[in-house]
Amino acid sequence: MKPAVPEPSPPPGGNQPHGESYAIPPARSDAPVTLLARKNGSMSQSDAQAEVQHAQPSVGSIAAHRPHTVSAVVSDLEPDIDADLDTYEEAPYDGPQLPQGRFLDRERSWLAFNERVLELAEDPDTPLLERANFLAIFASNLDEFFMVRVAGLKRRIATGVATRSASGLQPREVLEMIWARSRELMARHAATYHEDIAPALAEEGIHLVRWGELTEKEQARLFTLFRHQIFPVLTPLAVDPAHPFPYISGLSLNLAVVVRNPVSGHKHFARVKVPPLLSRFLESSPGRYVPIEDVIGAHLEELFPGMEVLEHHAFRLTRNEDLEVEEDDAENLLQALEKELMRRRFGPPVRLEVEESIDREVLDLLVRELKISEAEVYPLPGPLDLTGLFRIHGLDRPELKYKKFIAGTHRDLAEVESASPPDIFAALRSRDVLLHHPYDSFSTSVQAFLEQAALDPDVLAIKQTLYRTSGDSPIVDALIEAAESGKQVLVLVEIKARFDEHANIKWARKLEEAGCHVVYGLVGLKTHCKLSLVVRQEGDTLRRYCHVGTGNYHPKTARLYEDLGLLTADPQVGADLSDLFNRLSGYSRRETYRRLLVAPKSLRDGLIARIDKEIQHHRAGRPAHVRIKVNSIVDEALIDSLYRASQAGVPVDVWVRGICAVRPGVPGLSDHIRVRSILGRFLEHSRVFGFGNGGEPEVWIGSADMMHRNLDRRIEALVRVTDPAHRASLNRFLETGMSDSTASWHLGPDGEWIRHSHDADGAPLRNIQETLIDARRRRRGTATP
Repeated sequence: MKPAVPEPSPPPGGNQPHGESYAIPPARSDAPVTLLARKNGSMSQSDAQAEVQHAQPSVGSIAAHRPHTVSAVVSDLEPDIDADLDTYEEAPYDGPQLPQGRFLDRERSWLAFNERVLELAEDPDTPLLERANFLAIFASNLDEFFMVRVAGLKRRIATGVATRSASGLQPREVLEMIWARSRELMARHAATYHEDIAPALAEEGIHLVRWGELTEKEQARLFTLFRHQIFPVLTPLAVDPAHPFPYISGLSLNLAVVVRNPVSGHKHFARVKVPPLLSRFLESSPGRYVPIEDVIGAHLEELFPGMEVLEHHAFRLTRNEDLEVEEDDAENLLQALEKELMRRRFGPPVRLEVEESIDREVLDLLVRELKISEAEVYPLPGPLDLTGLFRIHGLDRPELKYKKFIAGTHRDLAEVESASPPDIFAALRSRDVLLHHPYDSFSTSVQAFLEQAALDPDVLAIKQTLYRTSGDSPIVDALIEAAESGKQVLVLVEIKARFDEHANIKWARKLEEAGCHVVYGLVGLKTHCKLSLVVRQEGDTLRRYCHVGTGNYHPKTARLYEDLGLLTADPQVGADLSDLFNRLSGYSRRETYRRLLVAPKSLRDGLIARIDKEIQHHRAGRPAHVRIKVNSIVDEALIDSLYRASQAGVPVDVWVRGICAVRPGVPGLSDHIRVRSILGRFLEHSRVFGFGNGGEPEVWIGSADMMHRNLDRRIEALVRVTDPAHRASLNRFLETGMSDSTASWHLGPDGEWIRHSHDADGAPLRNIQETLIDARRRRRGTATP
């Protein structure tokens, strides 16, 4: 296995003759004026990353909210972030050729997505603490974007393998666009915090203050806290001939400190890392919070006794955090990934955030020693790392948050006359159950399904995919209990799920120790499908019970992510899942299924064939339409099929949360294509594909986004929904999301997103998430949850 990047070489500071001082260098005479100008206000505002215990979903890629290996939380950008830069060669086509420039740039589209997240933070109609939360999500999203997308682009430019994007931009043009656009958004993000959110929080008794704003009593209290709880874990690192410039880990918050020896008069540089496991904001008195770096900075003389502390400045570095594991060369994937995770720490830098007040000489030193370009330096007003606002959002102030909603048991699973848990198997023998989380409880449906299977003596086997799950997962506990009771348990753990690799390795080992058969999927393919299969002895026959979902088996995020799932005892689905699990765990060349479309072999072609069929229906005068709801849509072959459907007159509706390369509303190309985006309280995560099919509607749900990686380099699965009531419900859902009376963002042909939240009279448009919440509350008035 090859490392993703070379090990860093010793920095220049370590090679000086013994006894010479590593002094602060003079400012360069050729220093760009633009960087100095940014300190005067043209560039402003901050970014961030959150603490593990306050994981939040990102509304985009909310691109987004899960435990991160650098003791932070990134929003589950999973559907949107991909380091690979794919090229597209249009397949031969008998009809008219499609025009150049028909694809929007994916990086610009992702930045536009994060701008929509920022608009939620700016919206005064959003509850105040939720606005603070969206600020944290924006920063967390941007962190991951730089760690993966920007880092991948830089790596490909450096190695000469980057090519012109499908949008027509050269790699360097894309990179420069990212730098310019991200600067604008980070400035706007920080301005929203300083000029809007922080003052509004203060009016509500939540004061986010700096050290100089504290009273003497508060400073004394924090000094005591510093001496007893912070000072013991700090490690000042000097830079001199005996101490080379220290390694700066990705996303760590640091203080660049300049001290002077009063005897020699020499100035020296030191770095103090802010401990990532300590709280980002410290409570100085009830309702008043100060950044931890302010407390450390106010007491630096304790760390450098006998020295004069002249100045200190906060800075934060973002590194390439993506993984490259060459599976063909790895005899043991688990060991290879563990080794690669160690290398991740040494990824090259891709962004340097500094306080805009930083001294130019200190900045020059950081730029030189970190080997980062001036274009990658982002001067911002403090405090840096606003993902710390995740903690502020966690304050117990329910009046400043979305109204609390507790999901109830799905009505097809609810026990009306009894408080006992529902018999999932009995329910599924009578009907399929279509779940819609978080409006339908995950714990009393999917989780209960697996827990019942683990305890049922008639259950012989359980087969399960795990892409992401929580640290205290009841799903994992149920699988372990099933294995320990003698059941055959197969678990396919995707240990390459980005930023969850450590957690997934841990649970893979735990499952193995309990006697589960643990496999890691197919070489070269991530297993992203969401599948459960339970085999139960019923009399003289075996019956298979199945779950196919759009989201991970993660009980915590199931309360924050919008997802769909199908529970069924249909023999065809059971046979399909058996075949697919056999392919994943053994040797099988099956590529066709009864009610499934499976990537990488049949999913793209299956969807394009259905889109082409809609063209035939439309030309024959039969009902025809295409409706797609996904996290991201980038795949050019599929987009081209949508363009051709539009040219034929087929109505095409696309509901996308994050990246969209479709250019709608272009005369002669996409006149009949509409694109909408909905962000909000829940992360819109489900994937739905609906077709008019000549009056016999066809609807599919599943795990796949319309991205190259999902369609070519992952095991993904869509299941066809056959129950007429379920199909009608899903079509109504898609129609509501696309309706002009529903609040959403509309995409124009120029790639700009326009928010539509109020009608012509100024009245708020329908919020689809709140509408679904209200519907469940009304339903529970007649059905016991």
